[in-house]
Amino acid sequence: MKVLVTGGAGFIGSHTADRLIEKGYKVRIVDSLEEPIHLNGKAHYIPEGAEFVKGDVRDNRILADALSGIDAVMHFAAYQDYLPNFSKFFHVNTFSTALMYELIVQNKLPVKKVVIASSQSVMGEGRYKCARDGIFYPNIRPQKQLERGDWEIKCPICGTGAQYMLSDETVINAQNQYGMSKYTQEMIAINLGRRYSIPSVALRYSIVQGPRQSFYNVYSGVCRIFCLSVFLNRKSVIYEDGNSIRDYVNIQDVVDANILALEDARTDYEVFNVGGGRPYTVLEFANIVAKVTGSAINADITGEYRFGDTRHIISAISKLKNLGWSPKTPIEKSVEDYMDYLKKQAEIKDIMDYYNGRLRSLGVVRKIISKRVI
Repeated sequence: MKVLVTGGAGFIGSHTADRLIEKGYKVRIVDSLEEPIHLNGKAHYIPEGAEFVKGDVRDNRILADALSGIDAVMHFAAYQDYLPNFSKFFHVNTFSTALMYELIVQNKLPVKKVVIASSQSVMGEGRYKCARDGIFYPNIRPQKQLERGDWEIKCPICGTGAQYMLSDETVINAQNQYGMSKYTQEMIAINLGRRYSIPSVALRYSIVQGPRQSFYNVYSGVCRIFCLSVFLNRKSVIYEDGNSIRDYVNIQDVVDANILALEDARTDYEVFNVGGGRPYTVLEFANIVAKVTGSAINADITGEYRFGDTRHIISAISKLKNLGWSPKTPIEKSVEDYMDYLKKQAEIKDIMDYYNGRLRSLGVVRKIISKRVI
């Protein structure tokens, strides 16, 4: 069986390609090697056993050639960032997915399975519960609220604080450009897949951590930020108050989910959360990095925030666990592996100041105007 891995030079794609080859699959990788994610070109870890094609999945000819002779597709090629270049999110993520199904249908390609990389961001702020008014699904927090450093989600009816809850796959409330583009990928895959009998599955990853995560992608998350701050002896910024909550999942657990989705027909035409199963605040994660590395985290809570960012989001993972998958890797192992990966690099360009400055200049990162009065 031959599998096409789009974005196969990237973080999730390359680890998945490794596992596929270990299991005896033939693998073809297509990747544009776009900067700054691939600042140093083609990475050494791309498996020699894979056929590699440099190209953009939005290119009709490139994608048509890449699909030739393929039995299954694992579509990881994507654009991630905090930048307000909205059209690029949809052109890379949505258009490439639509083009892939278009080519499969038009050319009557015998593709037996398509696995789509989606994201927890599809759920936005997720599901909340107000003690008085019950369940609700928040929109983004108002700018005026954030400007006074008032971070928590409020009930839209009574205005009091509310409690976040686990969000399952029925929760769809994308609020930023990345989440919206990922939801369009889900709709294309599940609906067109079912319509044209192309078994398809979408996996909503929580924050994936581990080696090969790009040093230069500002969307990579707190593991990259805090580990780089230790490695480069730099100060990092903690947004809001450091108490935003996320769940984190190790790359090898994600690869396990990817292989299950590929091989198990029970996943056909379904969406699954792939998460770590436990919530952590940003400050808790910083303390874990400090403990694992034996170094103090040099970080400041500066009163800044990322406009449109999610306050808390935790994925319910029971649906995938019912098929036999579960997250097995502790968060400390993710940090250890990423630090080991950093230490093996010949050169890492320190561009943290550049990105932070750019985000501020574009209005993505903003500062509170006045502190909240309690």
